[in-house]
Amino acid sequence: MDAAATEKSGAALTLAANTPVRPVMAHFPPATGTGPRWWVRGDLDGFLGLGLDNLIQLLLIVSLCRAVLGYPDSLIFGIILPATGLSMLAGNLAYALQARGLALQDGNSDRTALPFGINTVSLFAFVFLVMLPVKLAALGQGLTEAEAVRLSWQAGLMACLASGLIEAGGSFVVGALRRWLPRAALLSTLAGIALGYISLGFLLRTYAVPVVGLAVLAVVLVAYYGDVKLPLPGGLLAVLVGVALAGATGLIHIDGPTWQANQAAVGLHLPQPRLGDLWAARNQLLPWIGVTVPMGLFTLLGSLQNLESAEAAGDRYPVRSSLLINGLATIAVAGLGSCFPTTLYIGHPGWKAMGARLGYAWLNGVVMALVCLLGLMGLVGQVVPIEAGMAIVLYIGLVMTAQAFQATPSRHAPAVVLGLLPGLASWGSMLLKSGLRAGGAGPSGQPFGPALLEPLRAADVWAAGAFALEQGQIVAAMLLAAMLVYVIEQRFLAAALCALVAAAGSWVGLLHAWRFTAGDTVLDPGWGHGSSWALGYLAMAVVFSLGWLARRGQPPQQASRGGRSVSD
Repeated sequence: MDAAATEKSGAALTLAANTPVRPVMAHFPPATGTGPRWWVRGDLDGFLGLGLDNLIQLLLIVSLCRAVLGYPDSLIFGIILPATGLSMLAGNLAYALQARGLALQDGNSDRTALPFGINTVSLFAFVFLVMLPVKLAALGQGLTEAEAVRLSWQAGLMACLASGLIEAGGSFVVGALRRWLPRAALLSTLAGIALGYISLGFLLRTYAVPVVGLAVLAVVLVAYYGDVKLPLPGGLLAVLVGVALAGATGLIHIDGPTWQANQAAVGLHLPQPRLGDLWAARNQLLPWIGVTVPMGLFTLLGSLQNLESAEAAGDRYPVRSSLLINGLATIAVAGLGSCFPTTLYIGHPGWKAMGARLGYAWLNGVVMALVCLLGLMGLVGQVVPIEAGMAIVLYIGLVMTAQAFQATPSRHAPAVVLGLLPGLASWGSMLLKSGLRAGGAGPSGQPFGPALLEPLRAADVWAAGAFALEQGQIVAAMLLAAMLVYVIEQRFLAAALCALVAAAGSWVGLLHAWRFTAGDTVLDPGWGHGSSWALGYLAMAVVFSLGWLARRGQPPQQASRGGRSVSD
């Protein structure tokens, strides 16, 4: 994620996407004749970095769908991955064709195509904030494992579709959206997810397998922060080191039954339209709108800043068509059966500096599509364990969190910190509930219920607050951070308006309102269901309004900041 982006791209992550970058010339003479070449020498380095990024995302999809969601291989390799692969092929080809077409128009054969791939942040958000809660709630209601899995998958499809629709539709109004949302509110919201679900989650896993995890982490830190010239792209070198250490320490265990099961998934899997499943999931749109809308807006604005980054590097791309390609690719992937959106990646200046042009993009799409359509990810996952590349994902979380501070005014730093907290609280809530289930609570033991709260409160664990922050956490984080930004800027009426929006969302149960099921806590929408939180936000609005009145009574010089008059 650059100044507000959601993604990364291997070695190119060393260049922040919102940092002005002088146009970079190729390391070889520009193409001549009928137009830019489809392949140049620098495309190989670009493909190794971008392809590795996407491979890690595919490994994450397989790992999370198997271990966290309990999805069967038939769903993962037969439906989800083929849809993902086809979408990546179409998107990468579209951006390569776009770059070539514009190069032919303006005579600039030095163009680098926009990098494109799986949306890492949405991947984690949809798994942990939509699909897992739906599955656990279904199991708590007495549904079978297969029925719960299907409902969970359908909810993911609807979340993905909604995100794509927002991205596509937003391409026509993105300028107004960008002016309305404070940058600190937008970046800190997703940085909270990055810090918890991505950074801390993989840091714990790193220290669980320290020989592999810490060594790979060191390679990643040297490659991306140490400014050291390495013999291979940093991400590729990190994975190779991780695979070697995993093999030496016995972490790679290729047993006969598992290998045979993964071999059984090998074959041609052509995606098919899943419109019936999307229609069946139509009732899942409203309960998860607090996740899908912010994720769609965040991806939209992040992609816009990636376009600004490309322009700073010398490649200007039309905003509307570039964002529309991204949104249509996400809509298509949902319609074909995958729950995981695609997006423009950060790092265009880095790929351009490496000499990549068109070939790195289309080759990435072709290779990822073949891996997905031929069912090869199971075998790849056995040879390349997630531990071999998880430091790269950890690094993504660091970049996302750091940029929440770096890309916002320093005086907005308190708002960034406040925006981080709901995401961390939600991650803590997930850990707490997982621990309770592992200890025997849930449908098969003591059902979840109010009796769990008192012993936790006695131990100074305020679970009720964590469960409340978990519901609608992205919207809540965005509104809290925006409130503080506006207070810092003495725009108290704007802060009061944010509080009123939060109060309205809470009153109808779309924010904070929660209830127990047999094995989880879930959103509890309904009129007045979040009344206590609504009253709290209403009190905040009153305080902010009083602040506005108090400020109006001050002399003009006291209602200013940094020598400038501050007004609502």
